[in-house]
Amino acid sequence: MYGTVSRMRLKPGMEERMRQMMAGYESMSVPGMIGSLVYQMDANPQEYLLVVVFKDKESYFANANSPEQNTRYEAMLTMLDGAPEWHDGEILPVSLATQLGAGASA
Repeated sequence: MYGTVSRMRLKPGMEERMRQMMAGYESMSVPGMIGSLVYQMDANPQEYLLVVVFKDKESYFANANSPEQNTRYEAMLTMLDGAPEWHDGEILPVSLATQLGAGASA
């Protein structure tokens, strides 16, 4: 698996618009996309982390370089206070379910 972690700061008043945009991704069929998570930081509610997971590096970059993703990115930029940071990389094979199961029995 392959994906990215993005750190971004929303402009004041853009929270609901960003939530709607992220919810819209769930209804899209982006080839190779497994899913995403969005974190709103406790220390600064205007700061978010976005985690996006793809089945492989090829499908991640096919999406990243597509005109459709560029349109979505441009729309997202209108909600942000500056450009987001992107941190791409291979996702290591650690099972969240296994980790949660181990923690639940301890």
